[in-house]
Amino acid sequence: MHTEQGLAAMPAVEMVAGFTDGTLSPVQVHDAVQSVIEARESVLNAFWVRDPDESRKAALASEARWAAGEPLGPIDGVPVTLKENVARKGVPMPSGNAGIEPVVPGADAPITKRVLESGGVILGSTVMPDWGMLSSGVSSRHGISRSPWNAAWTTGGSSSGAGAAAAGGYGPLHVGTDIGGSIRLPGTWLGLATLKPSYGRIPLDTPYLGRAAGPMTRTVADAALFMRVLSRPDPRDWSSLPPQDIDWSAPAGEVRGLRVGVHLDAGCGEPCDAEILAAVNRAAAVFEAAGAIVEPVEPFMSQDLLDDLDLFWRVRSWNDFRELAPEARLRVHPYIVQWCQGGADVPGTKVLQCYQQIMRIQAETVAATLPYDLILSPVAPVAAFPAEQPMPFMEDGKTMSHIGFTAPYNMSGQPAATVNCGFTADRRPIGVQIAGRRFDDLGVLRAAAWYERHRPSEAVPRWPDDAPGAPTGKRTTWTTLEGKNP
Repeated sequence: MHTEQGLAAMPAVEMVAGFTDGTLSPVQVHDAVQSVIEARESVLNAFWVRDPDESRKAALASEARWAAGEPLGPIDGVPVTLKENVARKGVPMPSGNAGIEPVVPGADAPITKRVLESGGVILGSTVMPDWGMLSSGVSSRHGISRSPWNAAWTTGGSSSGAGAAAAGGYGPLHVGTDIGGSIRLPGTWLGLATLKPSYGRIPLDTPYLGRAAGPMTRTVADAALFMRVLSRPDPRDWSSLPPQDIDWSAPAGEVRGLRVGVHLDAGCGEPCDAEILAAVNRAAAVFEAAGAIVEPVEPFMSQDLLDDLDLFWRVRSWNDFRELAPEARLRVHPYIVQWCQGGADVPGTKVLQCYQQIMRIQAETVAATLPYDLILSPVAPVAAFPAEQPMPFMEDGKTMSHIGFTAPYNMSGQPAATVNCGFTADRRPIGVQIAGRRFDDLGVLRAAAWYERHRPSEAVPRWPDDAPGAPTGKRTTWTTLEGKNP
C-alpha cells in the first residue's frame, strides 16, 4: 500500500507501469501529489500558478483513456510542472519580476503542446527569479523558494520552482530552462537528475543564444522518458535540430573503453570547495574502476571570457530594464537593478566584442572536449547557500563566478547532465556534471544512468520524503550549516 508521499514521489516510469497494469490510477496519483503540495507549498513556494480542479479533470480524462486502453502517449496521467517562462495559453508570464506587466500568451509553447498531446497532467507553472538572471529562488514577484532538504538552503535557479517541486515530491516530471546553468545548478543543490540537452534538441517558441529547456527529475530514467516527449519537433523553432529518431527508452550503457575527461579547474570564477572536488574525483574513480580511460582536462575558459559573457547578458537585461516606467523599476529586485546597470550605455563595439568572445567560448569548449566521449566536472564550486541570498557570491565583480563549469556547454550547444554524487559534511547535495560531444544527448543520458546505478550508496539521495515523519519544508536556521556562508 503506497503512502501519499510515496505515491507522489514515485518515478514516472513506475507510475506508467501501474497505469498500464491497472494497479494505479492517474486520479489516485494526482490526489496524492496535491496532498503533498498542500502540506509543503507554504514553505517551498514552488508555484506561480496552479489549479488543482483543472489538473484533476485532466487526471480523470487520463484515467478514462487508460480504462479504454487508449493512452495518448508515454506520460499519460503523469503529473508535470512547467517553468513560468514556458508559455501556456492564457497563463500570465511575469518572468519572476514584479516590475513588468506579465505577457499573456495566446498559444501554448511547443513544450506545453507536447506534454498535453502525450496526456501529461499539468499541475501548474513554477516560479523563477527576476528575468531568470539569479541562481537562486529569490524573486521580486514571488518571494523566496526554499529547498525541501532544508528550508534554510537555496533551491538554486533560475529553475527554482521546478527544482523545489522535483525535490519536494510534487510528482516526477518537471521542465526547467537553462541559459548558463539554470537547470543544472538546482540539479546539484537539490540532488536531482537533470539534462540540459543539445541546443535545438527541444523546440522552443523563443530561442536565444545558449538557451535550452530540459527535464528536472529524481532519476535518469524519468529524464529519458520525458525526453521522448519534449524532443518531438515543432516548426515554430527556426533554430531547432532536424527531427531524429532517438531511442530514449533504454538509457543503460556501459563505460568500459570510453575516454572520460575530468575537469576540476574551470579557469575562471571562484575555486571549488574541497568537498566538491573530492566528490567529483570519487565519481571519476567509479568510471575508471569500470574500465573507462580517465584523464585530466586542463582549463579552457578564462576570466575574460566569463566577464564578457556576463556583460553581454547585462546589456540585454539593461535594455529590458530601461523600457520600464520609473515606478515599475522600483519593483525589480535591487540586486538585478545593480547588476544590469553595469550594461548601461555600453558601446556597440564592446557588445560585438562580447559576442565574439561567446564565439570563442564555443570554439574553446568544443576543441577542449572533442578528444573525450564524456567530461566529468563539478556543476558549481560551492554547495547550497542561504535561501535568502540572490547569488552564491555576493561581492562586486563575482556575479557569475559560479557558472564556469556550466555556461560553456550552453554556448557550445553540447549536452550536459547532472547526477548526485555525494553530500557535504552537513548533508548538502553535490552533483557531478556529465557532458558529452555535440548532439550526443543519448550518450550523456546513458552514462548518467550507468553512474546512477553504480555510484556508492553514500551518494544516493535519501529524499526528504523517504524518512519517517518526512519534513514539510520545516524552516531551520543557517547555523545548521556550521555557520558556513559561501
